[in-house]
Amino acid sequence: MAFLFSVAVVPAMAQKVTVGGTLKSKANGETLIGATVKVESVAGTLTNEYGFYSLSLPAGKHKIEMSSVGMQTQYIEVDLSKDTTINLALSDNSRDLQEVTITETSKGRSLSSAQTSVERLTAQEIKNIPVLFGEKDILKAIQLLPGIKAAGDGNSGMFVRGGAADQNLILLDEAPVYNASHLLGFFSTFNSDAVKDITVYKGGMPAQYGGRLSSVLDIKMNDGNNQDFDVSGGIGLISAKLNVEGPIQKDKSSFLITGRRTYADVFLKATDDYKNNSLYFYDLNAKVNYTLGEKDRIYLSGYFGKDKLKAAFGDDDGFGINWGNATATLRWNHIFNNKLFSNTSFIFSNYNYKISIKSGAYDFNIFSQIQDLNLKEEIQWYISDRNNLKIGFNSIYHTIRPGEVTSGDENSIGSQALQKRYSWENAVYATNNWKAADNLNITYGVRVSAFSILGGGNFYDVNAGGEVVDTFKYNSGQFVKTYVNLEPRLAASWQFNPTSSVKASFVRNTQNLHLISNSTSSSPTDKWIASTNLIKPEISDQVSVGYYKNLGGNKYELTVEAYYKTMQNQIDYRDGANVFSSSNAIETELLYGKGRSYGLEVLLKKKVGRLSGWISYTLSKTERQIDGINNNEWYNARQDRTHDIAIVATYQLNKKWTLSANWVYYTGDAITFPAGKYQVDGQTVYYYTKRNDYRMPAYHRLDLGATCKLKETKKWSHELAFSLFNAYGRENAYTIYFRDVKNDPTRTEAVKVALFKFIPSISYNFKF
Repeated sequence: MAFLFSVAVVPAMAQKVTVGGTLKSKANGETLIGATVKVESVAGTLTNEYGFYSLSLPAGKHKIEMSSVGMQTQYIEVDLSKDTTINLALSDNSRDLQEVTITETSKGRSLSSAQTSVERLTAQEIKNIPVLFGEKDILKAIQLLPGIKAAGDGNSGMFVRGGAADQNLILLDEAPVYNASHLLGFFSTFNSDAVKDITVYKGGMPAQYGGRLSSVLDIKMNDGNNQDFDVSGGIGLISAKLNVEGPIQKDKSSFLITGRRTYADVFLKATDDYKNNSLYFYDLNAKVNYTLGEKDRIYLSGYFGKDKLKAAFGDDDGFGINWGNATATLRWNHIFNNKLFSNTSFIFSNYNYKISIKSGAYDFNIFSQIQDLNLKEEIQWYISDRNNLKIGFNSIYHTIRPGEVTSGDENSIGSQALQKRYSWENAVYATNNWKAADNLNITYGVRVSAFSILGGGNFYDVNAGGEVVDTFKYNSGQFVKTYVNLEPRLAASWQFNPTSSVKASFVRNTQNLHLISNSTSSSPTDKWIASTNLIKPEISDQVSVGYYKNLGGNKYELTVEAYYKTMQNQIDYRDGANVFSSSNAIETELLYGKGRSYGLEVLLKKKVGRLSGWISYTLSKTERQIDGINNNEWYNARQDRTHDIAIVATYQLNKKWTLSANWVYYTGDAITFPAGKYQVDGQTVYYYTKRNDYRMPAYHRLDLGATCKLKETKKWSHELAFSLFNAYGRENAYTIYFRDVKNDPTRTEAVKVALFKFIPSISYNFKF
């Protein structure tokens, strides 16, 4: 009774009121994500992904501090007697241009938050990293962080904590992007000029994210300047870009249009041998938003990108491939009151590719597509200064065309098509951030997903030998099977003191869309398939623990994390599988089993001073065990690497010159090489034993960069950016193949193929 009485009287003794609102930049009107709002020794919070905050305080006088990285801290003195709304625009940090050394304290990683295994990069950090062809690239920069492994030279695919390339959920303004690469992986689809915020979750994903096993890359586009018109752009050796933004109605609405195109095809047309060939991509980002009032704001954003590759073999013959993404997101933010915020989103996403082949009498096209229609709703309820609840649902209708062949040749191979697949994916979720004590924060939640396979075709029963033994026909709209999965999430942090904490998390994820690929890296011709009556949802369980420490007066961040992940229903191919045949059910080519990955990640980051950057190291192991492969024993996954190191440094030489460098090293990928050979009708045939039992040579590379500011004023700036990719000319193996020695067919030689040696580049960037 005494305990119940004490709980009941506390609210009466300490009356609470709520202050809430939106923080934005005074310079351009962009909402500020992750800005800090706090009252010393009383309470504190961060703005959400739309700049909204809510803070419960005792009634009375308070001095509220509002701050964000790169912005001037502001203090508001208030006398609170009732719930109050405070919307504020923060000014840019106006340092003296003569001062080079950055002296402000970095905000850095939150030590108190229960969120584990999350990394964030700013646009400025990405801008200074030297990359291939000088094109600043979000995915290339992320691959320099621990636990995130590059797929290889010039490739934007990535492997996160032992996951495959398709196990990463990539979102652009909430819309999934199914192939995030241009020019066969040399560039990513994301134009850094259009991006405001980049967050990647490697573990402990919040419950609002689902559908992938390994990671979430959540990218938010800029909203557009609602104060003044801005034009910026750049011209490089192989590409050019332009960004235009400004107010439609000052303080209320704005627009953003960003375009980019390569012009390698221009150089091809200038040659006699390649004038009929094409090799280019273009992409376009656009966004408009409108403030309907103090409580409502709508956003409409879209992305469209296309690649075209054509190789001509004569006047008429040739090979071509076109692929591209299109996304659109309509969002409505509504503030019910200072404690209740909602976001409603209607989302469209489409990815397709078309291959055209013409050779003599043969003329045919191959087409594949995945398309989504998506409705999302989320409510954020700031219950008190100790509880913040999110609840929501997500409903997606998937349409997949795995492959269609149309032919117009005189020897017609006929039109063939793998069956279209339809599915309906639904999820509801709830998660609560609970401040259990002054130094203990706990996040707990659950996601319930239901994946329904819809009819409109045949489904199969396959025996252990990969043969179809029965066929079931379902009419359009019929429910074939529904997989329901419970996905709990739990995370906690214990803060020892103002500079150090430990965190731990557990998360279960499920995945119902699977990428069929014959290579370790993502390719535009990879084929997406959905779960079927035989292909079950992939499931992963991951445990993460970490130690976090701020050093040197918060100038340095040290992060040490360990993880262990188990995976169910992992997919691999039968020996000799032909996964691109249109005549066989895909289930006949696949085998299923389990996987595991575990590792240790270390990140030391310096964000203050003339010299900034980070050192990351990953020690990891990734394995699969699938009946029918490798004598049913555990074997290395294709993305298994033991060691992965990255060193990134930026040095502010003076107010005009900025120097940068990054060095990477990683153990060679696991690969299957032939164990022997034999002759059949005079032809050499190689035979293979253990799966992925060999290693590619170790990979390492140094990139250098320099940026020279030609002129900078409040209204105009321009600069030259120089970079040298692979500065010491390391010939890293892209692939290795085997052949008979020319003068002695009994002997075999391995031939290494490297893509790049030295790649210098220069680009000119401007803004006014």
